[in-house]
Amino acid sequence: MLTSLAFIFIFGLTLAAVCERLKLPRILGMLATGIILGPCVLGLLDEKILSISSELRQIALIIILIKAGLSLDIADLKKIGRPALLMSFLPACFEVAAYTAIAPSILGITRVEAALMGSVLAAVSPAVVVPKMVKLMDEGYGTKKGIPQLILAGASLDDVFVIVLFTTFTSLAQGGNINAVSFASIPVSIVCGIAVGSVFGLAVSSFFEFCFKSGRYIRNSTKVVIVLGLSFILVSLEDWLEGIIPLSGLLAVMAMALVIKTKTIPSVSSRLSQKFAKLWIAAEVILFVLVGAAVDIDYALSAGFGVVIMIFLALIFRVAGVFFCVLGTKLSRRERLFCMIAYIPKATVQAAIGSVPLSLGLPCGALILTVAVAAIIITAPLGAFGMDMTYKKFLEKESR
Repeated sequence: MLTSLAFIFIFGLTLAAVCERLKLPRILGMLATGIILGPCVLGLLDEKILSISSELRQIALIIILIKAGLSLDIADLKKIGRPALLMSFLPACFEVAAYTAIAPSILGITRVEAALMGSVLAAVSPAVVVPKMVKLMDEGYGTKKGIPQLILAGASLDDVFVIVLFTTFTSLAQGGNINAVSFASIPVSIVCGIAVGSVFGLAVSSFFEFCFKSGRYIRNSTKVVIVLGLSFILVSLEDWLEGIIPLSGLLAVMAMALVIKTKTIPSVSSRLSQKFAKLWIAAEVILFVLVGAAVDIDYALSAGFGVVIMIFLALIFRVAGVFFCVLGTKLSRRERLFCMIAYIPKATVQAAIGSVPLSLGLPCGALILTVAVAAIIITAPLGAFGMDMTYKKFLEKESR
């Protein structure tokens, strides 16, 4: 297993650096590493690490959600208001609807399987979007109207909403029934997740503040371990309470991180954010390399152009959803178009949950993973290039 981890980190970072030099998203190099090292090509990865890949991917997802929570600003969210709220779920709903309506005809799957596929594909990628928005805020582009903050907030919440949908549709695909109770559990899961996460966040921030004021110094690395351990408990809590009360563990994780940022001394939350950003470097490599390793190349090639057509049709619905979110705002046409482009990239969530249906033995599992990987390869560079090429032309630079 140690040899496999060495291959993952060394070759993953090397190909990521090559892609970066070619102005391509780093994640493409990591995906390529997984495909090359995986069982379909060289077969250099130990079966032991492949057997726990789902757990490793979940840890990576938890880390990026903590980072997202520590990056959000409540004041920015209040200032942005309605558009941020709509961006957190409306584009995803449009895309899920597109898959549910169209995928059965193009890909030959059932409505429930199509809805499950849509819930995997509907999330925007924090791995691509968050660094881009941070760059815009640093350079002052679009900040006067809060455009980077809008996209950052909407994208972070969008991921959690989609993951909650995915959990619901996975249950249905495993034999559950579509009924009002199933969908009523979604808002309940969201509210419970926010409430429980907020309680954990208040407890942690109070503990950190008490230690700071009493002179009992806790190293930042220790704080990271504490936050990470509590995040694992929150995610596990979702399983422990299954059948009793619906709760989104991942949303609870982000809520906890957001409360820590809000209630903790700014210098402490800032250092925590920096630590998790560094931790994400390793988690990102593991996440995308293992996703690449799970791809069945022969099956992907046999899927044909129907997959590509479906991805682009769904993107049309997605950008239409973004368009409705920014209607009635003070954004210009160019600024609205930039928001649509920024919501194109897919990567993180698709990598984290794309192989779950396959691991559960669902008949549509291999196809969903194929579509998820294809969507990453197509949309990640498309969205990244689109943002890089348009932000200086479409957004107003704030003078400082």
